Amino acid sequence: MQKTQPAPPKFLHVQCSDCPIRHRAVCARCDDSELQRLEDIKYYRSFEAGQTVVWSGDPMDFVASVVSGIATLTQTMEDGRRQMVGLLLPSDFVGRPGRETAAYDVTATTDLVMCCFRKKPFEDVMISTPHVGQRLLEMTLDELDAAREWMLLLGRKTAREKIASLIAIIARRDASLKLMTAEGRVTVDMPLTREAMSEYLGLTLETVSRQMSALRRDGVIEIQSKRHIIIPDFDRLVEEAGDDADGGFLV
Repeated sequence: MQKTQPAPPKFLHVQCSDCPIRHRAVCARCDDSELQRLEDIKYYRSFEAGQTVVWSGDPMDFVASVVSGIATLTQTMEDGRRQMVGLLLPSDFVGRPGRETAAYDVTATTDLVMCCFRKKPFEDVMISTPHVGQRLLEMTLDELDAAREWMLLLGRKTAREKIASLIAIIARRDASLKLMTAEGRVTVDMPLTREAMSEYLGLTLETVSRQMSALRRDGVIEIQSKRHIIIPDFDRLVEEAGDDADGGFLV
């Protein structure tokens, strides 16, 4: 597959004090002096929906935290088939210290803003600032737990449970989830098309469409447009996903 060069990203700057992911990202444990060290080496990049951030196997000289928007991680197999293997949501970490190349294609699903650090200065901060390394370890272990849970979702859940689970995951992680009303209704802008949902969940497009319609018919969700979903009762959505009240999987 021939690669096309992405358009140059837009640049901007956000103060750490105004950052919506300040208390969830890799800098969450930093005190003021440590935060200033990161402030001194950070820069922001924004990408339009559909734009490639980095291709698998290409040199990756930076690491980053997703500030807003959502990106996908995709692996291309030798025969050209592509599999989406992960989502990057606000506060998720992109890249790996010590690794020179990207392991996956990273593509902006929505308009995307990332707080970036050149890899070598960031690695120096990790060595001299234990809070950064500790937080990155925590996030890595959380990601490992999520991957194990996703294996359960793909292997044992029904199609209906898979779709409900994905909607619940997006809703929980939405950085703008100031959206819950007094009645418990939650609005969610789904970042994935139904085609992308089918690829990510290992379902056919027809199954995704049928199950979305069934969830709407049963009153679990309300669909205002292809991307805009209202959840009238979040607890009921969690039950439909086969999860317990804390978001873990029921056994």
